[in-house]
Formats: sequence, structure tokens, C-alpha cells
Amino acid sequence: MGLNLNDKKAVVAEVSAQVANAETIAIAEYRGIEVGDLTVLRRKARESGVYLRVLKNTLVRRAVEGTQFAGLAEHMVGPLIYSVSADPVAAAKVLNDFAKTNDKLVLKAGSYAGKVLDKAGVQALASVPSREELLSKLLYVMQAPVAGFVRAVDALAKKREEEASAA
Repeated sequence: MGLNLNDKKAVVAEVSAQVANAETIAIAEYRGIEVGDLTVLRRKARESGVYLRVLKNTLVRRAVEGTQFAGLAEHMVGPLIYSVSADPVAAAKVLNDFAKTNDKLVLKAGSYAGKVLDKAGVQALASVPSREELLSKLLYVMQAPVAGFVRAVDALAKKREEEASAA
């Protein structure tokens, strides 16, 4: 059963709201994927803060019209699942990671910073560490000198205690 005009307008408005806050959109063909596998994909997307939906291509074309993602419209053909995220890496990472374990999900294209990406571009974007990973690495690097200093002071204190007890 198809959507009536009001339902279509609601879907376009919902997708437009997601696109307005988005940094990245990635699309993939999902033909032949079992429902259980799609449920797993949706759960991973929710955990990553990614908006993931199967949508009518014509409605998405209307939603991205006039945005930085308008160039992606020419790739919107066939049964597609759309991954939209405010995090520059998350949308691509969710689809790419799932495509590694399920050969029926085929990455088609994506868009980041106003540029349309092909399959290789989406995979390259997915390989970039996420914001959280980069922050944790930065924190580790910042803590290393302090931790080293603390270990050195502790070793010096133990050495002086040993010398005092030996004397």
C-alpha cells in the first residue's frame, strides 16, 4: 500500500530535518538481506547515533534538493538504505562495517562536505577514526608525560627509602 500525499510530505519533512543537521550521507543497496540482519544493522546505527532508513528514492531526492547533498541524487536508483549522521564518519562506518560481514549489502555512494563519494570514497571515509577514538588517543598522548614523571618520582622515593633503611 502506497503513501498518501500527507504521509509523503511528513517523510520528506523528517528526512529534510535529518539532512539539515547532517555532515555525511551514505547509501547502500540492500537487496536480499534478511530481516534479522537488517535489525542488527539498525541496532548498530542507533548505537552510533546514525539515522538509518529504507526510503523511497523520489522522497529523498526532494529532501536533499538545494542542500550540499543534492549531487547524490543521481545515485539514488534501486532499493537503497540511507545512512545519515552528524558525525562525519559514523554513517559511512556503520554501512561499511556491516558490508564487510554481509555481502548482500553493497555500498553505492556517499556525500561528505558537499562532495559526492563513490564506493571507494565511502570506504576511505569509514576507515578514518571516529571523533571519540581521536579524542582518546589525544588524551593518552597528553597523559603520557605526566604518568612518566609520576613513575620517576615514585621510583626515586623508593630508592631513597631503600638507601635510608640500608644505612
